[in-house]
Amino acid sequence: MTSDDENFISKSQKKRDMLALQDIGEELVQLSVERLKKLDLPEELLAAVLDAKRIPTSKHGGYKRQMQYIGKVMRGVDAAPIAAQLEAIKAPNKKQTALHHLAERWRERLLEDSTAIGAFINDFAEADRTVIEQHMKAAKDEKAKGKPPKHFRLLYQELHDTIVRQSRAAEEE
Repeated sequence: MTSDDENFISKSQKKRDMLALQDIGEELVQLSVERLKKLDLPEELLAAVLDAKRIPTSKHGGYKRQMQYIGKVMRGVDAAPIAAQLEAIKAPNKKQTALHHLAERWRERLLEDSTAIGAFINDFAEADRTVIEQHMKAAKDEKAKGKPPKHFRLLYQELHDTIVRQSRAAEEE
């Protein structure tokens, strides 16, 4: 095998790489102008992204050509740091989603098994047991009587607030 064979990149791979760069460009265009200016972007790329933001998406041809231009500009810069910055922007959203899911799972568990309150208090010492138990009882009554799920939502809110408080306290330590 010669060194030329080792450095060979197929046309398909080049196209996949180009499309990946255009996808990063799409993500950049979706950001607000203020957030874009906070990112460490080369001047030419920043100008191209800002131009794309000014092109109405109804002008598909012009917008598409601008996105291709952004891809071309990105081929000349190291895209890894830009992708890392975009991932850092998305990371808090992933964490918030995880906390929401955790609160939902706890709510379901508490409504199915009244003894699970001990496990919740054990995991989240700051939790207000009395309030949670009141919402649990009221949520079960609402469901049995076919009423709107007011306490079902309030139980979720109480659990979510407790989980978020403890999560923030853990981050500060």
